[in-house]
Amino acid sequence: MPTPKKGARLGGSAKQQAHMLSNLAASLIEHGAIKTTDAKAKVLRPYIEKIITKAKSGTVADRRAVLKLIPHKDVVAYLFDELAPKFENREGGYTRTIKLENRTGDNAPMSQISLVLEETVTSEANRATRAAASKQAEEAKAEEAEAESAEEAKAEATEAEVEETAAEESEEK
Repeated sequence: MPTPKKGARLGGSAKQQAHMLSNLAASLIEHGAIKTTDAKAKVLRPYIEKIITKAKSGTVADRRAVLKLIPHKDVVAYLFDELAPKFENREGGYTRTIKLENRTGDNAPMSQISLVLEETVTSEANRATRAAASKQAEEAKAEEAEAESAEEAKAEATEAEVEETAAEESEEK
């Protein structure tokens, strides 16, 4: 028998917590950011990170596993088709949690959890280095082409000189 999770459950029983996490994850994927309590945001973060990691691979088995966790076909399709390619260069850290002011009424600590859609600094740096490398390669090819044309011109000039000297020698005889 599995040991129960330590601490208080969010929403009551284990099934209620699973449904609540599923709905929070679906809302986060659909809207990009949601406002919730700190406790729910802390539980949601690893849950959604694992789902996004599965979505990045994009296999049918992973799609079915995610559909088991989030039974909203349109949200899962959006995650796999549109969001997962945006996270392709990111190795983790797909979400960002920002602390907000306490909620009026019950003074509960609130947070905004959102998806990080900006490209990582390393991917931008990789793109810049690839662009610089391709520019250097083009310059090198241009220099090689100029060198080859210069060599061909020298070879033609040498051949012309050889022909002139041969013509002069034949005229002298």
